[in-house]
Amino acid sequence: MKIKKANRIEGLLSDERGLTTVEYIIILCLIAVVGFAIWKKFGETVKQKVGGAEGVVGTLPTESAP
Repeated sequence: MKIKKANRIEGLLSDERGLTTVEYIIILCLIAVVGFAIWKKFGETVKQKVGGAEGVVGTLPTESAP
């Protein structure tokens, strides 16, 4: 009985069938975290640019001179 249990445990530890899936999930999570960080930084930059452009547009004349 002990030998069967030891063989089963050894078999489970050497089984690598699900390993690739786990690696892909970890890589996907890392890409998602990096993507969210870039999106947040990019969003802040766009917000600043739009705010600056809004100030410039407010100073433009609204009617053309004849």
